[in-house]
Amino acid sequence: MKPVKFATQIDKTVLSELKDYVNQADRSISSVVTEAISEYLERIKIRPAFRSAMDAVIEENTELLKRLAK
Repeated sequence: MKPVKFATQIDKTVLSELKDYVNQADRSISSVVTEAISEYLERIKIRPAFRSAMDAVIEENTELLKRLAK
């Protein structure tokens, strides 16, 4: 699919981190932004009931999850 130009604004710190990443990874900003937006859109399509249940489990087990992360 042919890319389409669009304009937006981004936090200066996030942009700096993005530029550092694309330079290190030898990728384009466009490819990273496209991938990130695609992943975000897929993630928000998760059924609301599942997301609710997942959020409840995470909330109920926050302390355990923090201990496991250490």
